[in-house]
Amino acid sequence: MLVRSLLLLLALILMAATAEAGKNKKEKAKKDGSDCEDWRWGPCVPNSKDCGLGYREGTCKDESKKLKCKIPCNWKKKFGADCKYKFESWGGCSAQTGVKTRSGVLKKALYNAQCEEIVYVTKPCSSKIKSKSKGES
Repeated sequence: MLVRSLLLLLALILMAATAEAGKNKKEKAKKDGSDCEDWRWGPCVPNSKDCGLGYREGTCKDESKKLKCKIPCNWKKKFGADCKYKFESWGGCSAQTGVKTRSGVLKKALYNAQCEEIVYVTKPCSSKIKSKSKGES
């Protein structure tokens, strides 16, 4: 009988804690939320240098907000941190230019960023000749 009472008490405590957590999430959404639906977001501006933690400003009618954001330090500056691309494999090395090329198709534009549909990137050809690993013959 004592075990049942303890289990019932434990179940009631867990239900109360779950209900309170759900209430806090709703209150937080109301506090951060806005009636405005047409937000315009600017680019992520790093706090220092050209990558790392920063913020982006958004406006909607007469409201404005700042959101925390992060620009990875290995991002392609040419495309912007808010443009995400799906890249194909690198092409062969051009003997004339000494570079290889690949293209990327826009996968996602975050925060209504203005992104190019297709981008091209190049990199120098490797001067090293890759040798077969020891396990291959």
